[in-house]
Amino acid sequence: METLSTSLPILPAARPAQAPPAFHLLSKPTGATCNLDCAYCFFLAKELLYPGSRFRMADELLENYIRQLIESHHTPEITIAWQGGEPTLMGLEFFRRSIEYARKYARPDQTIQHTIQTNGTLIDDEWAAFFKEHHFLVGLSLDGPREMHDVYRQDKGGAPTFDKVMRGLSFLKKHGVEWNALVTLNHANVDHPVEVYRFLRDECGATFIQFIPIVERLHENGVPFGAAVTDRSVTAPQYGQFLIAVFEEWVRHDIASVYVQMFDVALANWYGEPSGLLASRNRVQTIGYAPFFCQCG
Repeated sequence: METLSTSLPILPAARPAQAPPAFHLLSKPTGATCNLDCAYCFFLAKELLYPGSRFRMADELLENYIRQLIESHHTPEITIAWQGGEPTLMGLEFFRRSIEYARKYARPDQTIQHTIQTNGTLIDDEWAAFFKEHHFLVGLSLDGPREMHDVYRQDKGGAPTFDKVMRGLSFLKKHGVEWNALVTLNHANVDHPVEVYRFLRDECGATFIQFIPIVERLHENGVPFGAAVTDRSVTAPQYGQFLIAVFEEWVRHDIASVYVQMFDVALANWYGEPSGLLASRNRVQTIGYAPFFCQCG
């Protein structure tokens, strides 16, 4: 019987001539596993594609991943980015080891930066102190005030998560952790742009904000079909009107104090500069903001 090889991949002896000097990866150490059950998250059903998997990155793989990531970059700065599912389910010791491996393999002329995207529900004093100590940039998923956030962002038992997220945010702020607000726009909040923006700015103290529209095809067991979208999705006019309303508030009060990703992208494009946002079929990658993956976190 033929068996699959379990050996770890080996980098080529010579760096390919066409290889870029730098690239960006999002690592999912828990795979699709999450402690929440957000209605619009397409990723949770992907657990069904890997029956029997523990969905946990082994320590040997962690070390090899970080070593290869560092060896593959020929730049003075490297970002190690963690996402999920919910990456904090791996526990603090996993991330402490990741820091140790990064220090072990980084060259003297390299700076390692760390980012993580999280739903924030497990962040406590110890997590926040760790993030601060190691200069993590944290992307925190938060969909607006309680009545909007809790419509779709619920836990496995169907309970609301707003209070847990705000508790996690309080620890980040207590320790002075740098963070971005990752806001999915959906049927519950897209028609309330100024309320959402003022909540993030005034009640949360957010200074870097990403608005991520939900455009979700109908699916069965995680597999999309057809061209129709769910009733949670936003339309192009809704997304445009949301950004216009937020811009009208932002441009009058918050230039140079609050940074909205799409406004930064538009300004860079107008000046003929790189936007800092790279889009592909399923992913949007950001530079200067905590990275996100469409509808998860």
